[in-house]
Amino acid sequence: MRFLHPEREEALELSLDDVFLVPGYFDGSSRLDVDLRPVDFPGGAHPIVSANMNAVTGKRMAETMARLGGLGVLPQDMDLATAARIIEHIQAADPRYDTPLSVSPRATLRDVQGIIRKRSHDMVVVVDEERRPLGIVTHADLRDRDQYSPVGSFMSSRLVAVTAGTPNREAFLRMEDLRVKAAPVVDAEGRLVGVLTRDDAVRLELLEPALDPRGRLMVAAAVGISAAAAASAARLVELGASALVLDTAHGHQRRMIEAIREVRRAVGTAVPLVAGNVCTPEGTRDLLEAGADVVKVNVGPGAMCTTRMQTGAGRPTFSSVLACAREAHARGRHVWADGGVRDPRDVALYLAAGASRVMIGTALSGTYESPGDVKEDRDGRPYKENYGMASARAVSDRTAGLDAFERAKKGFFREGISTSRIYMREGRESVGSILVDVITGVQSALTYAGATTLPELHRKAVIGVQTTGGYVEGKPRG
Repeated sequence: MRFLHPEREEALELSLDDVFLVPGYFDGSSRLDVDLRPVDFPGGAHPIVSANMNAVTGKRMAETMARLGGLGVLPQDMDLATAARIIEHIQAADPRYDTPLSVSPRATLRDVQGIIRKRSHDMVVVVDEERRPLGIVTHADLRDRDQYSPVGSFMSSRLVAVTAGTPNREAFLRMEDLRVKAAPVVDAEGRLVGVLTRDDAVRLELLEPALDPRGRLMVAAAVGISAAAAASAARLVELGASALVLDTAHGHQRRMIEAIREVRRAVGTAVPLVAGNVCTPEGTRDLLEAGADVVKVNVGPGAMCTTRMQTGAGRPTFSSVLACAREAHARGRHVWADGGVRDPRDVALYLAAGASRVMIGTALSGTYESPGDVKEDRDGRPYKENYGMASARAVSDRTAGLDAFERAKKGFFREGISTSRIYMREGRESVGSILVDVITGVQSALTYAGATTLPELHRKAVIGVQTTGGYVEGKPRG
């Protein structure tokens, strides 16, 4: 990567809003020629990672991210028993078809209400004892009925099913022709194996699932830098985690370096080890020398983070990733850009700066796949709650095992928002819709830069610096 005017711009500290990608010559025939596979370690069709935040990544998020070619990182606050259940579920999940919601005909409307808002496709499949579909239930079927009505009395028996292995094009055209947005997927014996939406039939043509060497969906897990880091990491590897993320807000510290060494001794080179966060070449160097494979970069840009306002510490995003990526690349290693992503352009600029993957948090929190229940405000608008991992709420969860006095002391040190409503936007209520928007934007960005791979993007990218007016000029105003 080079700056358009390096004699001036190299010395500036720049945020994502300060910079733009200068168009160059593209020698390909289509944006579909672009290959977005990350180069830091095998696995994944693209470089998007869901953040290890309690309100962002759980079972559904990690499963869906992997199915659509990305990587989900389970939070460090998750206890190992819960992590074990989630990893087992994800590895047993179908790589192509969404895990269905199903009930028996004897279930009640109240039972359906408890689960139907867990999926964007708005479908619960009614199955018999051998898991053969009998009908479906959507929100439309729940109106004006008693809560204890048995499902069998109001389910829709008009069943449009897709046989497992049906080509995506054929499945899409069938659902399009019959005017359904999703269909149960059945095996050769007619048993329910999943759900395929019309949108996912198209998405799966663009995005390959992220699979481990055994053909299972990948999932990563975060570990804090406590005294139990090595033992927790070893257990997570044993459970089947595809990567480990050693995580703390200020990663350039003695305890992080010790934790990297301890975890490395405990797990060897069985899985990639990501560590962070830092925002300087010196921090990157020290974590890599301690044994990290990848360094997670940025301090303070997250939507739920108040670190910079509380402490004054941090660094503008683009310069932070650029400086750390240069240090890592000089050592044959890589960095992830973490935080501050609002639009696809932000991902493209991080990748141009040299990041191998980009971690997204808040932008994914207002989806059906994020943890937590869908709530409604007084106007009936649906939302989910999000909160920072250094907030009072997260600190309280993390210190639940301490006595009340110690918890009160630790509660004074908070650098995040404890609650925020993230409204579910029409057309962007699912991770799939957001991922496709990001990925297609990044694919186009590579063609504008004249690149077909992520390393080529970093090599060819020309970055200019703009005024605030230049940034606003590029935003839609119609």
